[in-house]
Amino acid sequence: FDSSYLIFITKKGIIKKTKLNEYENPRSSGLQAIKLVEKDELVNVILSSGNDEIIIASKFGLASRFNEKDVTSVGRNSVGVRGIKLNQGDEVIGMEKVNGQASLLTITSNGYGKRTMITEYRLIRRGGKGVTNILTKHLKDNSKNEDVVAIKNVYEDDEIMIITNKGITIRIPVKGISVVGRNTQGVKVIKLDNNDKVSSLAKISKE
Repeated sequence: FDSSYLIFITKKGIIKKTKLNEYENPRSSGLQAIKLVEKDELVNVILSSGNDEIIIASKFGLASRFNEKDVTSVGRNSVGVRGIKLNQGDEVIGMEKVNGQASLLTITSNGYGKRTMITEYRLIRRGGKGVTNILTKHLKDNSKNEDVVAIKNVYEDDEIMIITNKGITIRIPVKGISVVGRNTQGVKVIKLDNNDKVSSLAKISKE
């Protein structure tokens, strides 16, 4: 418990690491977990050991992998530091702990997706722009892909659930989604009605 941390990431790419024991004594009104700058929002929080690697992904299709030791631990009521350098209009959509045995599943709003082995994402320093995670229209003009909506660490025997804005849900095995390189656009994983978009992705817990 004393050696664990909470790592926060925001839409604007701000990352913050705080010791877990700072949240030991919550008040009935709650505790300030992170100080957000104007118009920023919290995207994800993960529990870390202090020695993990992190991968952050953006909606334009970029991803940055770095060691959490690049992020200095600060108090609860702090803003944090830049985790990824974003292009204008881009924003963070997800953060995962790196597991070298897993693949990174990426899903776009128009229903395309792919898996790429984590080992394809080279380790860089915190605060960089990262590398291509999946080709989108923001990175290549003739790409069919729209914005990235989610990433997940997955294994071959996992199942996922994809949910759309119109409330459509499909459950599919991960092994049905191809493992391909970073610099690709993937394949269609869900057929969408007109004007519908993928809104979220969930990994189904094993029974």
